[in-house]
Amino acid sequence: MSLVRLAALLADPTRAAFCTALLDGRAWTAGELARHAGVAPSTASEHLSRLIEGGLLAEERQGRHRYVRLAGPEVATLIEDLSAFAPPGGTPGGTPGGTPDGRSGGTSAAGSRAPRSLRESTRQSAEARARTCYDHLAGRLGVTVGDAVLARGLVTDEDGPALTALGRAWLADLGAELPPRAGRAGARPVVRTCLDWTERRNHLGGAFGALLCRTALDRSWVERIGSGRALRVTPDGERALRDLLGVEPLPA
Repeated sequence: MSLVRLAALLADPTRAAFCTALLDGRAWTAGELARHAGVAPSTASEHLSRLIEGGLLAEERQGRHRYVRLAGPEVATLIEDLSAFAPPGGTPGGTPGGTPDGRSGGTSAAGSRAPRSLRESTRQSAEARARTCYDHLAGRLGVTVGDAVLARGLVTDEDGPALTALGRAWLADLGAELPPRAGRAGARPVVRTCLDWTERRNHLGGAFGALLCRTALDRSWVERIGSGRALRVTPDGERALRDLLGVEPLPA
C-alpha cells in the first residue's frame, strides 16, 4: 500500500476512531464500533470495508455476526506510534459514543479531547497508569516494566532491542515460552520498542512483550477494568513484579 493511500485511510475521524478502539486487541462488531464513533450502521459498514480492503483490519464471521479486529501487531504498532504524534488538543477519535458492554466513547489516542465527564476522566487516568497496547503492556506500567527488564539485563538495546541469554533463562524460570517462530524471517520480532503515547517513552512490544502481558493476565497479576484497555495491578501482581523485576507499586 502506498503511503498516500495509507494516510488517506487514517485521515478520516471515524476510521481513526475505529482503529484506536481496536487497540484493545479484541474483536468488535460493526454495531459496537458505530455506536462508539457516533455514526450510522451503514456509515460504519462503508468505513470498515475500506479499512479491511486496505489491510488494516481483518474480518471474522460467526454465524450472522460480523466481527473486525486489527489485522495484526504491526498495525497496532502503527496506530499507537501515530497516536504519539497527535498534537495536544486534537480530536483524532471522532465523536464520543458508547457501547452496550460498557466501552466508553471517544478515543484513547494522545491529544484526544479533554474528558467531558468524571467517568471519562477516570477511564483516561486508568489507561495512562496501565493498559494494553494491542497485546502488550503500556502506560506507566509498561514503561516501568520495560525499564526494569533493561536494568536487569534481560533485554539489551545496544544494537537494537534484543532478548539476552539472561532474559531467556529468566523466561524459562518463569515457565513462559516464546512462540517457536519468533524472530525468524517473516515472523514477529522477539523484542521491539513501541512509543507510549501517554508517557512519550518506549515500552516493550514484540513476542517478548506479548508474552509478558499474557502471562500477567493469565496469572492474575493484572486484571482488566471493565471491558476497555485499562488494567489494574492486583496484590499478587505487585508481589510478582517486586520479586521478579524489583518493580514497586505504581503511584495512584
